[in-house]
Amino acid sequence: MDAVNRIGIKRRERQRLLVGLCFISPWLIGFLLFQLLPIVSSFYYSLTEYNLFEAPQWAGAANYAELVADGKVWQSLYNTLFMAVFGLFPHLAFALGIAMLLNKDVKGKSLYRTIYFLPTLVPTVAATLLWMWLLNAQYGLINELLGMLGLPQPVWLLEPQWTKPALILMGFWGTGTASIMYLAALQDVPRMYYEAAEIDGANAWQKFRHITLPAISPMTLFQVIMGVIGALQMFTQGYVFADGNGQAIGGPENSLLFYAVYLYQTAFSFLRMGYASAMAWVLFVIVFLLTFLVFKTSARWVYYGGER
Repeated sequence: MDAVNRIGIKRRERQRLLVGLCFISPWLIGFLLFQLLPIVSSFYYSLTEYNLFEAPQWAGAANYAELVADGKVWQSLYNTLFMAVFGLFPHLAFALGIAMLLNKDVKGKSLYRTIYFLPTLVPTVAATLLWMWLLNAQYGLINELLGMLGLPQPVWLLEPQWTKPALILMGFWGTGTASIMYLAALQDVPRMYYEAAEIDGANAWQKFRHITLPAISPMTLFQVIMGVIGALQMFTQGYVFADGNGQAIGGPENSLLFYAVYLYQTAFSFLRMGYASAMAWVLFVIVFLLTFLVFKTSARWVYYGGER
């Protein structure tokens, strides 16, 4: 009897497994066809010479060797890492500051939160075109304000030393999502911590440093990881800035030639799909290593609930 019961249980388990596989089969098929297969194919193409119109020709590691000697690759990596470092962290600091203001118990705070979040709903291309008008050297609002203050008026979009700062300035306008996420983290910080600190005589800076920052550090970790991944894939802003001014891809002196822009140019302008696939895999390795580095160092500055 026990053997019969075990056989019946195994049969029912197989039936449940089959039913479960049937339910998730659309996702499995989509994953295999549209994610796993392209990933495997791109690695194969990275080892070949392929132009879409002829059969791939095996090249081994030639594409990767050429990457090392390609000056544009290093230029694009510099531009991309510049934005990842000097764009990401000021934007996060600004977003945290705005979140702390939005967390104040003032009249109409819901309206303020809505207004500040609205710019993030604007499509990236439209926002970039708007900022091209604001940053115009002749009639842009930014230079008008700088002139009224007696400050220098840069040619933001045509001088190589100002193109990336222009993008960083534009980025402050779109920090609404990061601010809202920080706001949610701030609202989860127990009020009793601040009350205990006030009893001990802590000032505002001490409460921010020893309570607020540690309490929201898990959110900061998430923001840093997602921000690094996003910065390393920057494409639209640099491409539109250059194209909107009638310049070649990469902008003045390739100051806007980000890695993703050069990858796009290599694949769809030069039709070097094998070389572009090798670039994509190098980008994957860079993203993986930086993400791993952030995770490894997070134990020193990220604090979770219940930790001392």
